Amino acid sequence: MTKSLAIRIIQVMAAFCVIFFSILMLKTIFQYTSLEKNTGFLAFKQQVVGNPYWMTFFYIHIFSVTLCLLAGLTQFSNQFLKDNRRLHKVIGKIYVYNILVINVPACFVLGMFSNGGFIGITGFIIQDILWAYFTITAVLSIRKGNITRHKVYMMLSYAVTTTAITFRIIKNLFYNEEYHDYELFYGLNVWLALIINLLAACFIIVQRKHSYQQ
Repeated sequence: MTKSLAIRIIQVMAAFCVIFFSILMLKTIFQYTSLEKNTGFLAFKQQVVGNPYWMTFFYIHIFSVTLCLLAGLTQFSNQFLKDNRRLHKVIGKIYVYNILVINVPACFVLGMFSNGGFIGITGFIIQDILWAYFTITAVLSIRKGNITRHKVYMMLSYAVTTTAITFRIIKNLFYNEEYHDYELFYGLNVWLALIINLLAACFIIVQRKHSYQQ
């Protein structure tokens, strides 16, 4: 199997996972349309559900993040870019504004009250900073005409975007309330999801660079 084929297989599998778990997230998010304060994740955040600012940012985040996931997914197909250049720009702007205007500010506030104690809070804040940095750098790069750098940082940005999926996969596969301390597991999971996604993105970036040089 050639490296380019291996990368293609990884990308297809990753795309399938994003679509599949985005659908599951939509199902999860639907429960919050009732606006009940003891539903799902909110049942574990009773100490802050009375704060209208926190609740506002929470709803802004959960109702916009799936659009962010799906918008970003379309941006890494060379064929899509070739056939739909104008649409690529429109979806790209939706993705960028969604992150920088909506989700980065919302996630910063939510991160300050994160589960997982100090480990979880610092993990979410650093994740939020990297999300903003990678996305802004990608935008500045394309404005300067540096397409290669733009693609690299968009991939890194999307790696941070999809930590929500990786986080849930790890939690569903490995968390056992009988053996794990919830707060510690949650905090470590925040970091683990970020590290796994960034390593995966860097692997794809390096492999693509090598394939272009051959």
